[in-house]
Amino acid sequence: MDGLALGGIQDLQRRHANIVASPDRAGAGPTAVPTVTQRRGQAGLHGDVDDMSGAARLPETPAYVEREGSPLRLRAVPAVTRAFAILRLLGRSASPLPLKAIAQTLDLYPSTCLHILRALAQEKLVKIDPLKRYGLDVGMLPLARAVLANSSFVTLVQPELDRLSKQYGLNAFGVETRGLEQMVVVARSRSRVLFGLQVEVGSRFPALISATGRCVAAFGKHAWSDIERRFRTLRWQNAPDFDTWRREVETVSRNGYSIDRGNYINGVTIIAVPILDPNGMMSQGIVLLGLTEQIRNRTAIAMAKDMRTAAEMVARQMHGH
Repeated sequence: MDGLALGGIQDLQRRHANIVASPDRAGAGPTAVPTVTQRRGQAGLHGDVDDMSGAARLPETPAYVEREGSPLRLRAVPAVTRAFAILRLLGRSASPLPLKAIAQTLDLYPSTCLHILRALAQEKLVKIDPLKRYGLDVGMLPLARAVLANSSFVTLVQPELDRLSKQYGLNAFGVETRGLEQMVVVARSRSRVLFGLQVEVGSRFPALISATGRCVAAFGKHAWSDIERRFRTLRWQNAPDFDTWRREVETVSRNGYSIDRGNYINGVTIIAVPILDPNGMMSQGIVLLGLTEQIRNRTAIAMAKDMRTAAEMVARQMHGH
């Protein structure tokens, strides 16, 4: 999968900090806490937190939703917004965080932050260690399992991942994309062949990195100015320049697959194909990875075409197109 590490995902997180860090955390250690630029009383008390950066942001204008001909105004619920901001922050942190760090990072009053943490702890979503630091608790697991169990994508893609992994002797993964921010691993199938590259379900990676990233750029219908800004923050072991990478993206849009030969990780070939929604936008993807010395160019293209067929079948089953 894009962003897999030799010896395990945590090792790769240490060696390539941008996998789980946002652009504004580039260069920071795995336990670094993102800073807030907004002042208290603006974003922090009433805002949300960006999934990747951790920076507070102002809530968007309340949306109006058409329901039986009448617009329904959706009002913000600050307590819920703050609770999710705390959970996201704890989920990004490599170690438990003290109350002061959480409150400062999210620009919350410590007393407000403490009340929310206590409520989350009562629901077993957050735990506190002997040093009075907070981290995610086991109550998150049933929620995560329920999401995956009820995901039609996971159900439909798993047989294809198992087939691809068995046929080619490689690790196969299903990913979901979230705009230009990140991709999330939601399904996997491990090869029986001993292999040093592993990743866990739930792992997150920058949306534009490696082979999958080229697919996101090709089929995401994003503005190139936004794509370039995100691209400049990525870390590769053998980084392509933007102009070369953009030409590769254009090739991906014609071929319907992407192959990364050692750009992201030396000696590793990553193959990705998009799963498109009815509007032709990438919503999920299928990924294979292996050592470059095991995958010749012709073999990689044959695998990619097979994966593309599998992706088209999954898309038809999901969307009926």
